[in-house]
Amino acid sequence: MRAIDDLINKTDPGWALVDGWIKSAKNKVEILAADSLQVKEALYKIQITTRSPMGAIVYMTGGLLIDDGWIRVLGSGNPKLNRTLPDWNKGRTFKEFGDASPFLLIADDAIGGFYLLNGGGLGKDLGKVYYFSPDNLEYEPLGLTYTEFLHFCFNSDLDKFYKAKRWKNWREEVSKLDGNKVFNFYPFLWTKEGKDINKISRKIISIEEQYNLNLAFRKQPGPDH
Repeated sequence: MRAIDDLINKTDPGWALVDGWIKSAKNKVEILAADSLQVKEALYKIQITTRSPMGAIVYMTGGLLIDDGWIRVLGSGNPKLNRTLPDWNKGRTFKEFGDASPFLLIADDAIGGFYLLNGGGLGKDLGKVYYFSPDNLEYEPLGLTYTEFLHFCFNSDLDKFYKAKRWKNWREEVSKLDGNKVFNFYPFLWTKEGKDINKISRKIISIEEQYNLNLAFRKQPGPDH
């Protein structure tokens, strides 16, 4: 484990780049305030230099909320998004801090989808982002690096990416959603009956419960796609 002072890059910090991208973003981006003690702990646990965009986000923000909270990019935690990048991954993608991991959970969305950075466990495209989709329970390769994923969040047409997954008045409901919660749908989005988002029921559950559900249903043979 590298010391915290070795991870803080004062000559070429990545935040200058990220902040510029946010200021020119087409989509709404909320920068969550960071706690000065918590950022150092989170950065030390994740062992990423602040020269990188990911390290910069952990060190400078409690996380980012995209499109009124539809996508949540993990940082060092905030009351609105009370999960840090390293703590959320501990026990899920690695056992102990400092361990190599097959992938990192870097972000998630309000409908129970998860964005993962491939550490070698998802395919040969090391360092590329995948989407663990709630409508098919597959790890979908997006072909994006972490930096490109940020640009996707900031500037892409999210209505197009999430076509048929946004219900009437979704923005009002999502903007009030706690960053540790998601909407859970029934019938499930991966079933034939769950394809019309405006005709199925939804309730709010914890992000942890949703992640465990996704994994459990993925292990069951022959889900009704």
